[in-house]
Amino acid sequence: MKFHEMEIKQVEKALETDFSSGLLQEEVKQRVKKYGYNELDEGEKQSALLLFFSQFKDFMVLVLLAATLISGLLGEYIDAIAIIAIVLINGILGFYQERRAEKSLQALKELSAPQVNVLREGKWLKVPSKEIVVGDILKFTSGDRIGADVRIIDSKSLEIEESALTGESVPVSKHIEKLTNPNPGIGDMENIAFMGTMITRGTGMGVVIATGMKTAMGQIADLLQNAESQETPLQRRLEQLGKVLISVALVLTLLVVVIGVIQGHELYEMFLAGVSLAVAAIPEGLPAIVTVALSLGVQKMIKKNAIVRKLPAVETLGCASVICSDKTGTMTQNKMTVTHLWSGGHTWTVDGVGYQPQGEFYRDEQRVQPKEEKALQQMLIFGMLCNHSDLNMKDEEYVLDGDPTEGALLVSAMKAGFNRPKLLEEFTVINEFPFDSSRKMMSIHVKDKQGRHFIVTKGAPDVILGICESILWNDKTQALVKDSRQKVQSAIDHLASQALRTIAIAYKPISSNTMILSEMEAESKLTFIGVQGMIDPPRPEVKAAVKECKEAGIKTVMITGDHVITAKAIAAQLGILSKNSKVIDGKALSQMSVQELEDIVEDVSVFARVSPEHKLKIVNALQNRGHVVAMTGDGVNDAPAIKAADIGVAMGITGTDVAKEASALVLLDDNFATIKAAITEGRNIYENIRKFVRYLLASNVGEILVMLFAMILALPLPLVPIQILWVNLVTDGLPAMALGLDRPEENVMKRGPRSPNEGIFSRGLGWKVVSRGFLIGLVTLLAFMFVYHNDPSQLQYAQTVAFATLVMAQLIHVFDCRSEKSVLSRNPFGNQYLVWAVISSLLLVLVVIYYPPLQPIFHTLPIAARDWLLIIGMSSIPTFLLAGSFLLRKTK
Repeated sequence: MKFHEMEIKQVEKALETDFSSGLLQEEVKQRVKKYGYNELDEGEKQSALLLFFSQFKDFMVLVLLAATLISGLLGEYIDAIAIIAIVLINGILGFYQERRAEKSLQALKELSAPQVNVLREGKWLKVPSKEIVVGDILKFTSGDRIGADVRIIDSKSLEIEESALTGESVPVSKHIEKLTNPNPGIGDMENIAFMGTMITRGTGMGVVIATGMKTAMGQIADLLQNAESQETPLQRRLEQLGKVLISVALVLTLLVVVIGVIQGHELYEMFLAGVSLAVAAIPEGLPAIVTVALSLGVQKMIKKNAIVRKLPAVETLGCASVICSDKTGTMTQNKMTVTHLWSGGHTWTVDGVGYQPQGEFYRDEQRVQPKEEKALQQMLIFGMLCNHSDLNMKDEEYVLDGDPTEGALLVSAMKAGFNRPKLLEEFTVINEFPFDSSRKMMSIHVKDKQGRHFIVTKGAPDVILGICESILWNDKTQALVKDSRQKVQSAIDHLASQALRTIAIAYKPISSNTMILSEMEAESKLTFIGVQGMIDPPRPEVKAAVKECKEAGIKTVMITGDHVITAKAIAAQLGILSKNSKVIDGKALSQMSVQELEDIVEDVSVFARVSPEHKLKIVNALQNRGHVVAMTGDGVNDAPAIKAADIGVAMGITGTDVAKEASALVLLDDNFATIKAAITEGRNIYENIRKFVRYLLASNVGEILVMLFAMILALPLPLVPIQILWVNLVTDGLPAMALGLDRPEENVMKRGPRSPNEGIFSRGLGWKVVSRGFLIGLVTLLAFMFVYHNDPSQLQYAQTVAFATLVMAQLIHVFDCRSEKSVLSRNPFGNQYLVWAVISSLLLVLVVIYYPPLQPIFHTLPIAARDWLLIIGMSSIPTFLLAGSFLLRKTK
């Protein structure tokens, strides 16, 4: 149907819906059955079976399987079956890792699914967009994303950005009238809003006319289906590294085979050994393990209230050098709280957290009872009466319904023990003169139980002071003369200097038969009672987070639309503003070029009274200075800066859909401390990736070198092919994954940010891989030579000892990989996953050594107890020799 050509009433009738009450729930269920869910087809997903078989498409694995086939044809059935079994187990592990990563990312998609406001059975509900159906009535406002194709039925200055469909970034004005153009293009349909487009201005309502693949967005769904997931820079570097390692491993393996044949070994034996060694030595699973490590890190971040929308952000977080953070709600509680009250020359302070109605009042640091102090009592009561806010309990937390300033007055009165229902039993509100921005005040006409009538007024102190002719001073009313006016003004200025927002309270008694008909009559000749000073206080945990970021070499910059005085006060409390820091306001910022800002941006800690447009300028200036910038935001206009930042961070609670779409990270609790936690996790994920790269490569180097050294020395093979493959299986899988789950080291947030250009082998990692690998290969060969030369007739026993030594050396070395310093610098039992992974790997080795049915398959013999001393002693040398050299350097 051409809904754009219909009048609104015709649309309502055609869709069999009701614009005033929406659809019935039963009707919704029927339409879901008829039209399906409102979601785009994701295309064909790779089946679990195909994913499993894809684990065996690696060239080296295919070569190994071919060699195994030859082995079987030559009658070596046990070897052939054992090798196939190991290849299958490896495939199952790879399949499990990929499925886990896929499920992790799918969970993220579901967590960040958009919500829409829909009218059902006369009630507005917030539901996932996939649950809306044709005929549903939607309500939307600036910053929202349209959940389906809708015909506009109400529009108030409504503008929608449709670049996803039309390529035009200029927002389109929308209206409710029918179109006369018979064949309009998408960009000309001014009474239709399309799925996936963004509201940039105004509010509106619409009725759903198409869902899922029937929408205009469905026509470009193929592009979304074919979009490949983005690899991180680290994954790309590791893939390149893998290609280099494959080349090196193949050359060394070929060298082993050639030397072995020259030394008199059979070609078939050396071919099978060479292929097995290549399969074990090439870290083909490295990119997959990185993906799993990143997705596991993402899961950890979710638990810390941070949703990662773009996987590369996990890696980039570790490089962040500047956090540009909004003040309100992110660094502060976004809960206006009265902290100071002044009346008649006296100042009271009140404590308490947020909107919790518990707190104590103090005067001159002495605790007081508010109900015993007449002026204070009157100020609190009148502040509660002249008020429209309400406080409700939701999920065991107090939630304000109403204006934050009025909420602060309400809570301060509740802290003194007053509550509105009881107060309204004593006072009756007869009339009200609502707040007006031109008057900057509101007033009420009330009557108490004794029949006395009053006008109560609250508003901006300077305005209230101007319409008062008397003042309550020491609980007595006296004329407001020049001297007392100056004292009041001085008190107001003092509170303002502490970044407190001030609200004045005044009143006047009136005759019971006086009719007050206008604001002018009500708001004149008042008695000034006092002033309440309030502030949006810092979140308690943010100060520690800012300090920790500073220790980590990360600068925190506050960017706010608030006043300079308020911004400076909060920044000072949080430790952001130091003696040498500069504060710049929006006016000065507008007059600067990006180049001029670059020259001073390093010294600026606070940007106040800025518009969202200024944020992009600040991000560009910092990036031009070489910083990796994390930028927070919540509004539509913040999106360009969020997108331009290296790590865009959107607010989960107050953030608009536009901001979330542009971001890489969403904070579920809108809390600055969560950014710090995410950076800690990001740094730790990178360090854990370095740990298992170090472990895998050192182990692989050791495996190649023990075979190469043996061939050069004209020794028999220290390991048979099936043993090489089993070592690879039991040492590379579980321990490497367990390293990916390691907790951060204590100093992870006490060193500077990592350079985004840092190579994987930086900070001495390359030397550690080569040196540890060399030692692992050397001690394995020495253990083999010791037993073999003792009794050359016991070659299989010597190979079993070499096999056990290689495994033990790798399993001890994995604990060394947990720290950049030494195995002695961390508690070896600090990672329980690793402990159990090592125990599991050790058990798998002991089984093939001591379980008689497996001994012929793996060419092993039971090892005597005395030889275990040799094995443990030799396998400990690589780790503890280097630990000793670390201690020696430390003592020097």
